[in-house]
Amino acid sequence: MRRRSLLLLMAATPAAAQAPALLRPDEALPLLRAGGLNLYMRHATTDRSQADTGRLEDRAGQRNLSRAGEAMARALGAAFRRLGIPVREVLTSEVFRAQDTARLAFGEAGIHPALIADDYTRGDARQDAAEVSRLLAQPARGGNRVLVGHIVPLGMILGRSLAQAEFPEGSLALFRPEDGRWRFLGIVRAEALIEAAR
Repeated sequence: MRRRSLLLLMAATPAAAQAPALLRPDEALPLLRAGGLNLYMRHATTDRSQADTGRLEDRAGQRNLSRAGEAMARALGAAFRRLGIPVREVLTSEVFRAQDTARLAFGEAGIHPALIADDYTRGDARQDAAEVSRLLAQPARGGNRVLVGHIVPLGMILGRSLAQAEFPEGSLALFRPEDGRWRFLGIVRAEALIEAAR
């Protein structure tokens, strides 16, 4: 019920009608290598035979990474290292699929409560999204900040519902902090970066 009401709220929110720009690796890599970005990453590929129960501490009651998702997360982390993409900080949702993605890709990761999936939040998903939006506007000096989260909160931040094809599992949305705000630069798929590193 909570997810349905959030989607209705998002549908009523004025927003840019265009689909998010999908960046090619040759467009994304100079931005990523330069650092200073906030990268909102959707967790890697999940096992769709598993159902989410909303029980945050219960791994068996959550949709977890599939074996392909685990391999994707490891390969993406390796691609970051091979491609010379600097990472200064990694923060993740408490939901296990996000934690696993962050740690398999980048090693250490801190939990940030506002990155939680909308159907697991202990509070108001709109307030969580607003807090993450403020985080996206904070400078990321000395590298990039990676925030591992979920699709619905990103849609709330951008002001429009996102289709699975627009922001597939493992994708990264690039944000540049500017004068206390953020500028959305586009989305790059995990597979594109992994391929570029080969």
